[in-house]
Amino acid sequence: MTDHFAFYNVSEGNMSFEAMIHKIKSFLKKDPRSTYLLSIGTDSQVHQTETKFITAVHVHRLGKGAWGCLKNTVIPRPMTSLHEKISMETTLSQELAYAFTSVYLAELAEILIPYSDEGADLTFEIHLDIGRKGVTKDLIQEMTGRIQAMGLEAKIKPDSYTAFSYANRFTK
Repeated sequence: MTDHFAFYNVSEGNMSFEAMIHKIKSFLKKDPRSTYLLSIGTDSQVHQTETKFITAVHVHRLGKGAWGCLKNTVIPRPMTSLHEKISMETTLSQELAYAFTSVYLAELAEILIPYSDEGADLTFEIHLDIGRKGVTKDLIQEMTGRIQAMGLEAKIKPDSYTAFSYANRFTK
């Protein structure tokens, strides 16, 4: 998994999957009594010769800041089908979510468990770049169903900021 996932953020540069997990653990350890929302979301942009996908990992210490990183995926052709593009965004988010749920989500929760009586909490969500307004409304049931089948919560616009805001900034 280390070579398969190449992450980066603006201030820290490139990092492996394991380095990203270490950064998240460090972020949680700085304030283990807080409430956290860990979300994954993907956005894309179709260019003339390719389609660029950005998958974002966002850790929000509610009311007290956030940390995030990104992963690029480029498909060497323009994806003209909206269904295909949204399906690929969902797949990329699912792939990364699976990597978290298989081992690392429990490790992150273990950091906060000793402080749960003091308000510590961790929520994990997948943010999809679809909403009830516009052309993506017909895809809501299918895409959210895929996430819910994993046992995870799916968020759509306007609550899916990791996909439509954070990841979107880097797709251009």
